[in-house]
Amino acid sequence: MDSKQIKFSRVDSAKFFRTLNKRVNSYFKENKIQRTGNWKLHLKTIVMFSLYLAPYFLLLTLNVPTWLQVLCTIIMGIGMAGVGMNVMHDANHGSYSSKKWINKILGSSIYILAGNVYNWQVQHNVLHHTYTNIHGHDEDLDAGRIIRFSKHAKWYRFHKFQHYYSVFLYGLLTFNWMLTADFKQTRRYLKKKLSYGKLPKPINQWSTLIITKIIYVSIWIVIPILFFEIAWWKILIGFFIMHYVAGLILSIVFQLAHVVEDTDMPLPDETGTMKNTWAIHQLFTTVNFSTKNRIMNWFTGGLNHQVEHHIFPNISHVHYTRISKIVRETASEFNLPYHEYKTTRKAIIAHFKYLKQMGMQPQLTA
Repeated sequence: MDSKQIKFSRVDSAKFFRTLNKRVNSYFKENKIQRTGNWKLHLKTIVMFSLYLAPYFLLLTLNVPTWLQVLCTIIMGIGMAGVGMNVMHDANHGSYSSKKWINKILGSSIYILAGNVYNWQVQHNVLHHTYTNIHGHDEDLDAGRIIRFSKHAKWYRFHKFQHYYSVFLYGLLTFNWMLTADFKQTRRYLKKKLSYGKLPKPINQWSTLIITKIIYVSIWIVIPILFFEIAWWKILIGFFIMHYVAGLILSIVFQLAHVVEDTDMPLPDETGTMKNTWAIHQLFTTVNFSTKNRIMNWFTGGLNHQVEHHIFPNISHVHYTRISKIVRETASEFNLPYHEYKTTRKAIIAHFKYLKQMGMQPQLTA
């Protein structure tokens, strides 16, 4: 079924979203604050880019021992994930700043994360945020044959072990962006005429994709090998460590929000209509985790507040902690779910328990 045929129910007799939206709007109006980022986000931007780029220049200019070289690449991976979750993510949702040009510039930071703006906005903003956890439409559930994230996906015998091997594959996320995913997505999205905003001209998108990939590889691999006295194998190992750390962090954080025991994986009826309205659908398919942990709130860019993010993607994550009380109380008032794991540990356990369940032979678990 084409994603354009998916429709969400318009029946919200209790007017949940209208009530919630009114209350959240009142919060910003009464406190006289903007829905976009503030000085806290700006400061965090400096920190995250520093974690990502400062070790790179340190490694290129100073002769440091091997253990420090490894530590620097790990820090770069943490910074890479931090830029993605805190800066790029907000900017490409248009919530980093009230100024479009600032969002555009900082949203383009995905190019130094090995990704592509057009592809990311279609996959994340359009497909994932619209069709959350709907098999065949939310591409975040599509890991090919290797991992089975949904009961609606085909089962293979090797899935019995996916709760063991999946964590090793998670670290390859950004490698996949760099090597294959962006090229496949560009071809697929342009063919389907999918876009977040104005559809780019194919020649412009392909040119941007190829040029930015060349620049990316040049910055991180070619220039260090050609112009600095660092062994080529050290550069490649460091590059791998950086990407693997970033990919592991990003994958796990995103999986904990949707691919766990408590979330639903609903399908539309025969007419292509979902059971719930879009906002209520988000409550059934999304979960928060570790929202009382200040470190997680700060580092994950509010992605541990996925319920708030999915209902209000155009509000910067720096406000999620405050508006979460409004969302939680309103959901309770309307007898709707508000899923949350108190700790990251509990969320991780729930994720791998779910993977184990999805890896079991369907005929034996039906």
